[in-house]
Amino acid sequence: MAQAAGEPVAGPRVEGDRLILPDTSSTTGEFQLREDARGITVAAAHVEQLTDYLDIAGRVAADPTRVVHVYPPVGGRLETVAVRPADRVVQGQVLAVLASSDVATALATYRQARADAQVKQQAVTRAQLLYEHNIIALRDYQQAQADAAASGAALESAAERLTLLGIDTTHSTDELTVRAPRAGVVTDVQGAAGEYTKSLDNASSLCTIADLSTVWAIGDVYEQDVASVRVGDSTDVTVRAYPNDHWRGRIAAISSTLDTATRTLKVRVVLRNADLRLKPDMFATIRVIHAIRTALVVPQVAVVREGTTAYVFVRTAVGRFARRSITLGRAADSNRVEVRAGLVAGDSVVVDGAELLRAVATPL
Repeated sequence: MAQAAGEPVAGPRVEGDRLILPDTSSTTGEFQLREDARGITVAAAHVEQLTDYLDIAGRVAADPTRVVHVYPPVGGRLETVAVRPADRVVQGQVLAVLASSDVATALATYRQARADAQVKQQAVTRAQLLYEHNIIALRDYQQAQADAAASGAALESAAERLTLLGIDTTHSTDELTVRAPRAGVVTDVQGAAGEYTKSLDNASSLCTIADLSTVWAIGDVYEQDVASVRVGDSTDVTVRAYPNDHWRGRIAAISSTLDTATRTLKVRVVLRNADLRLKPDMFATIRVIHAIRTALVVPQVAVVREGTTAYVFVRTAVGRFARRSITLGRAADSNRVEVRAGLVAGDSVVVDGAELLRAVATPL
């Protein structure tokens, strides 16, 4: 910084192997260092490609169309529960076995309907023979046919009931086996052996199975950023659990309604998750990629910040430096920052010792 008028000028001092000289230059003038000054390192400002993007905070969620809440089709007492949370199951695998009087009733109904259908069919055969020999009237023959059709419908209904329960017509006990309707991961179990269940009347399901081979990344886009995202935009998704891994995807949908409390819209990205590393409710960052452009960058350590201003020290010749005000863009990463004005490619900026140059200056 410039020395104020009337203030004494401090003499040179040595700190370690660095020579510290008084700062009597202007804040923008060129200055030089003693030839034996040490601790100053420079690097060239250079041009590289940067990606314009928008980072959206979000979380991982299961695809609701791939989540199944399993309810036993009848009420009864749970004999066994064969799965635990985090178990992987395949379609048709046994989840639980329960004993139910509804099963016994359904079997009895089917057997009664089958017996009645057999009797009614035999009655039709006799009625046809009698009608052909003019022993009974047509009305009686038609009534026998109607009775047989009704008993056949009742038998079909009873058989369909057994099919819905997953019971074979030869089943001989009151036990019902509950099987997995699809492959996936068991995310929740709400039943235990010995409990009584009321079938579909239960407030909670017996268990929940989720197919996590495909998951969603759901983010909240602030109202002022809505114009920056579109369906189909490329995205790069990271999660806190695996900060060095990336999942590529595209925005599949944008909500049509705004959350009035947070002033955000929901965006959805569909991600493949064959190894099941992504878990529901993991925190995620959705980076929406807009464009790749050319920009001038310098190391972050080269930039000296004072309030809202920023500047660097540029080497103009051997041992000579000048302070240069710059306009910063966005950070390329934790080590580099974009410079939008104040430098050109090839300028040598101080990356080690910039802070010292505030006080290490001798006017030309």
